[in-house]
Amino acid sequence: MLRRTLIAILAALPAALPAASLAQAVQAKTPDSAFAGKLRPDILGVSEEASADSARAIFEAAFKIRTDTKTDIQQQKFGATSYISALNFSAPAGAKGGEALSASFSSPASANRVFFIARTLTFAKDQQPLAAEMVKQVMEKYGMPTIVGDQHLYYVYRGKSIVSVGGKYKEPAAVEAIGKPLDPKKALKLNASSTGRGSCVAVVKRALAKERTLVALLDDAKGANCDGVLSVHLTPGTSSDRVGEAQFTLLDVKRVISASAIDGEATTQSGGASPKGAAPKL
Repeated sequence: MLRRTLIAILAALPAALPAASLAQAVQAKTPDSAFAGKLRPDILGVSEEASADSARAIFEAAFKIRTDTKTDIQQQKFGATSYISALNFSAPAGAKGGEALSASFSSPASANRVFFIARTLTFAKDQQPLAAEMVKQVMEKYGMPTIVGDQHLYYVYRGKSIVSVGGKYKEPAAVEAIGKPLDPKKALKLNASSTGRGSCVAVVKRALAKERTLVALLDDAKGANCDGVLSVHLTPGTSSDRVGEAQFTLLDVKRVISASAIDGEATTQSGGASPKGAAPKL
C-alpha cells in the first residue's frame, strides 16, 4: 500500500511543480563582440563587457548629483525570469546643460550583455566647448577615426581593428573635415558591393531611429559590412566653431547577430516563446 502511494506521489510531481524558467534551464553563453583588447571603446565607462547590473551602477553614479533625473528601467521576461533589457537616464538642459544615457541588453541566455550604448550631452549657451577641443578629446580617447565629415567622427571596426579607408585623420585634418560632407570616395570604400553588404555609417544612423532591440536591429546587423561602429556627432552651437550638442553612439553589430542566435537557440531548446514585451517605467 505504501509503495503504491509513493509511486502515485512521484508520478504527480511533474504536474504539481512549476515549469523551470528558460534562464534556469539554459546555461548562459557570452555572445561574440566586435571589440577586444585595447580596441574596447567605452562610453562613460560602459563597454561591451558590461552587463545590465554593472551598467546600471555606472549610470546611477553619473546622475547621483542631479535632482531632476528621469529614470526608465525596462524589463522583459525570458521564460519565468525578469531581466533588465534597457536603461534610460536623462536630465533636462539647465544652467550647466543636459545629459541622456541609454543602453540595451540581451537576455540572460546570452549573459544579459550590452549591444547598444548612447550618450547625449547638451551644452548651455555659455558652456559650449570649442569643436577643435572636442575633436581632440575624442581622438585622445578613441584614436584615429575611419572617416570624418557631416559633423561626425566614425570609427568602424572589423576583424578586431579600426577600418581605414585611406584617410589619415590626424587631429588638424579631422578638425578641418568635420564640418564638410563625407568624402564620397572614402565613404564608398565602407561598402562591399561585391557581397551586397552596406556601410555601418548608415546602419548606426538607422539604429538611432529604431527600437533598440535585437529583433529590430538584426536585419541591419546582418547586412552591415563591419563588426561594430562608434559614432560621435558634434552639432554646432551658437557659432560654427562651438559644439551645442555631442552624441556618442556605440553599436556592437557582431553581438547583435551572436546574441540573437544564442537567444533563439535557447528558446528552441526549452520549447518556449521568444521574449517580448516590456514592463512599465520604474
